[in-house]
Amino acid sequence: MAKPVILTVDDDKDVLSAIARDLRKRYGKEYRVLRADSGATALEVLTELSDRGDHVALLLSDQRMPQMDGVAFLSRAMELHPKAKRALLTAYADTEAAISAINRSQVDYYLLKPWDPPEEKLYPVLDDMLEDWRAGFRPGYEGVRVVGDRWSSRSHSIRDFLARNQIPYQFLDVEVSDEARAIAEQKGGDLPLVFLADGEHLTSPEPSEVANRVGLRTQATREFYDLAIVGAGPAGLASAVYAGSEGLRTVLIEREAPGGQAGTSSRIENYLGFPSGLSGSDLARRAVAQAKRFEVEMLAPQDVTSLRVDGPYKYLTLGDGTEIACHVLMLSMGVQWNYLPATGAEQFAGSGVYYGAAPSEAAHCVDEVIYTIGAGNSAGQAALYLAEKAKTVVMLVRGDSLASKMSHYLVDRIENTENIEVRLHHEVAECLGSDHLEALAIRDKRTNEVTEFPGRYLFVFLGASPRVEWLDGVVARDQHGFIMTGPDLKPEHLAAWPLEREPHLLETCVPGVFAAGDARLDSVKRVASAVGEGSVAVHYMHQYLAER
Repeated sequence: MAKPVILTVDDDKDVLSAIARDLRKRYGKEYRVLRADSGATALEVLTELSDRGDHVALLLSDQRMPQMDGVAFLSRAMELHPKAKRALLTAYADTEAAISAINRSQVDYYLLKPWDPPEEKLYPVLDDMLEDWRAGFRPGYEGVRVVGDRWSSRSHSIRDFLARNQIPYQFLDVEVSDEARAIAEQKGGDLPLVFLADGEHLTSPEPSEVANRVGLRTQATREFYDLAIVGAGPAGLASAVYAGSEGLRTVLIEREAPGGQAGTSSRIENYLGFPSGLSGSDLARRAVAQAKRFEVEMLAPQDVTSLRVDGPYKYLTLGDGTEIACHVLMLSMGVQWNYLPATGAEQFAGSGVYYGAAPSEAAHCVDEVIYTIGAGNSAGQAALYLAEKAKTVVMLVRGDSLASKMSHYLVDRIENTENIEVRLHHEVAECLGSDHLEALAIRDKRTNEVTEFPGRYLFVFLGASPRVEWLDGVVARDQHGFIMTGPDLKPEHLAAWPLEREPHLLETCVPGVFAAGDARLDSVKRVASAVGEGSVAVHYMHQYLAER
């Protein structure tokens, strides 16, 4: 596949030469850097690239150009390459006009001239834009292909794993694709079939097998670390970034995919610094890139099966039977969605009944009537996201109001979305179907009347609980499984506490073992608070290490 293109446009030859030079210096190995001296010439280049099927990653245009200014060019370029990132290069005197034009024309960013030094004023912005483009880039047949049945739970498991780990893939559904049926018949064996970029294929693999083949790391490179973090949700990722930036040898272990529950959110709109919001997967991707920049080692997918403490050392046994040790341990496993207590729900898990937003399934929801159950922010965000594709989204709410658990801005948007229907005092009594979900028996809690409705998709958001039984006998938890820290610990939990001081705010009943995020007792179930806890915990970790 040809390298993706970065196209820069400026009518000043000296400026055009300088910006092209700086772009090639930074991005020349991964991208083709092309240049044009006018908007018209640039549109001709883009038309030719489109005809050849080449991919355009970034457009960087000067604003002040004769005949066609930068905003006009970028607006027209969007018709030819709608997925390309678009940035405006402008003088300080034109910033007000640039901001106004950006608001009207969906330009992603503007940069000021001069951009010297580029390491500070150009590359960081473009790095971020290109990372965003890469995250949504789909190479088609040259990347990973999955051949399977969309109603198969195993197929869903693989697709969900690839999507959440942001591995580009193409899905061929045997239900609707002649090509998929032909491939399945030719290769034989159980579905799904996973075709790798090198042409080899795997038959009905486990996600861990796919992870190893696509280059994800699942085995540690060391036996000992300063800090081990279990769980790569917002709290774990924040701890990893802060610890790595301060020189601690850090390993981050994640059972499924970075981001945790937040990583499946279609849109987070109240996170500080992102006025237009960002998806959970974008937030996770940015945080992972940041952690890796500070040399944090990430193992995913990898499970932790047990913890033992020997003096100041903590030993973790991993799912593959290996063991790693550390001075300090962070527990940030988050929580998992509670199962739907309805007849048939377990049978159709992954084949019509999905827990969380399940981004891999959204593409199949076009013109469908979709059901969600739950009344928290995650349910609201998912309903709004699915409403962009589905014919109708029916929100089943067991209580008498959305406002009691959901942020006000989400309630307002749901009320103003025509194809979202909210049914209060309703719950799912039974899931019906043969090899996949086909109908729902829905109970009106006020009358106890049960009515059957056709429906092939149900997304469940019924609260969540920690599932960390491997901590039994080591770390104190409450009756619901949440990890107790700091002032929540009672004298009976600290009978074996060996230090003169009391546990730090986020420290468990074991010195040097900390907890943050949703798995911690009485934590605020918000992304920003999890990030705050994860970063603050690093401060206490340094105090603990200094004591030793």
